[in-house]
Amino acid sequence: MYFLGLGLILIAMKFLEYAPIILFFAAYKLKDIYFATGVAIAASVLAIAYAWFAARKVSTMQWLSLAIIVIFGGATLLLHDETFIKWKPSALYGAFGLTLLFGKLILRRDWIRVLFQQAQIQAPDAVWGRITWAWIVFFALMAALNGYVATQYSLDAWVNFKVWWAMGIFFAFTVANVIVLAKYMKEADPADNTPTGGDRA
Repeated sequence: MYFLGLGLILIAMKFLEYAPIILFFAAYKLKDIYFATGVAIAASVLAIAYAWFAARKVSTMQWLSLAIIVIFGGATLLLHDETFIKWKPSALYGAFGLTLLFGKLILRRDWIRVLFQQAQIQAPDAVWGRITWAWIVFFALMAALNGYVATQYSLDAWVNFKVWWAMGIFFAFTVANVIVLAKYMKEADPADNTPTGGDRA
């Protein structure tokens, strides 16, 4: 049950990040890549606004995601060149990976803990270290894979990869992390549920 609870928490945390992608796909099918790009930018801005008004907090990763979609999406719209939006995922994966690498090597911190902090996981530092390196390698591979699909396949194929395959791979990798970390999830202290006794004679 703790495994299921942890998985649901992570899915809920990522829902707002997936919404712009789904809207991007719908807009692309309705019209074209430029209309879809505009929708993705607007949806990303709204997602950030919702996160701020709902929790009065926006993570660094969310700001970074917004900056990259605005820069690459804006270039796509201004120059009317789909190349920029096709390379946006690679830029985002690369930025995430480099951020984790900087934290690990320079600051000696495993920032991937932030992703799981709401699940109250108490894993050893060595485990967090391995998880961090796994995510760094994962982001590097995803950046390279997106670049390959963007340059070797059609626009339709890339859109399908971005929305369905990349999201599916990300979900599967997250589930794999959940499986590894589930046993470290903090459980309720049984002592907290122990009924208090009556007055003693």
